[in-house]
Amino acid sequence: MALSVAIQMDPIEQVDIDKDSTFRLAEEAQARGHALFVYHPSDLVWREGRVLATGRDATVRRVRGDHVALGPRRQVDLWEWDAVLLRQDPPFDMGYITTTHILERIHPKTLVVNDPFWVRNCPEKLLVLDFAHLGPPTMIARGLDDIRAFRAEHGDMILKPLYGNGGAGVFRLPESDANLSALHELFMGINREPLIAQKFLPAVSEGDKRVILVDGEAVGAINRVPKKGETRSNMHAGGVAVQTPLTERDREICAEIGPLLRERGLIFVGIDVIGGNLTEINVTSPTGIQELERFDGVNAAALIWDAVEGRIARARAA
Repeated sequence: MALSVAIQMDPIEQVDIDKDSTFRLAEEAQARGHALFVYHPSDLVWREGRVLATGRDATVRRVRGDHVALGPRRQVDLWEWDAVLLRQDPPFDMGYITTTHILERIHPKTLVVNDPFWVRNCPEKLLVLDFAHLGPPTMIARGLDDIRAFRAEHGDMILKPLYGNGGAGVFRLPESDANLSALHELFMGINREPLIAQKFLPAVSEGDKRVILVDGEAVGAINRVPKKGETRSNMHAGGVAVQTPLTERDREICAEIGPLLRERGLIFVGIDVIGGNLTEINVTSPTGIQELERFDGVNAAALIWDAVEGRIARARAA
């Protein structure tokens, strides 16, 4: 099955080919004979009932510094394509949300992965609210008094932007830290969004596990260990990826959330687990598949394309 595949992403010329999950997905798609077209979300257009994208045909290769060949810019009608990968990085702001509204107009005739309706309605730090019993004590609030009361109850907490990413703006605030008011003032001056507070989990020093799910099934995990003196384990913040097995607890979490992910068309998902606690369900632009393949030989990109091709084949046969 040769497919036409458009990828909505940040500039492909700038990716790290040894880490970037979107590059690995493109590489696997090309190996299967799928045609690739890449475009930036700012080049997505709705016009008189049509969903258009201006970008370039792409050929990828695993050569550092020369990893993509791009054709001339052209505009295509995404209604005529087989699949669109929704892969730009957060922040999950109104620009991101608008692209999901536009792409929803072509899905599922053109299969958008992940389903744009559910990407919009399942942001990483909010979908976990459906599974609060699997994670640490959590609060979403804007008011300083509410956040103070949460810390007073739990003693040590993590405070972060509700729609942040990559570890940006994540603070550990034990009761002894006198910066809460100043940080709250800073956050409130930046935007009008609430904050998310979670009880601090000391087990983060041993790592923040990223479990990869494909069509609702756990396929493997990597552990992201924070560098010395750092609370954040995100690889953007200097965390180091190391090999780790899936534990029985990881499988229990995935068994509970997996059916919902599959039902909602969330084919490629990465969840974060600290000390057996579910902290995030990442559906916008998950990462970690290259590290998993290096550590355990699990080709998650192939499993993702198997799921995509299977859904397209079933839709064509219906």
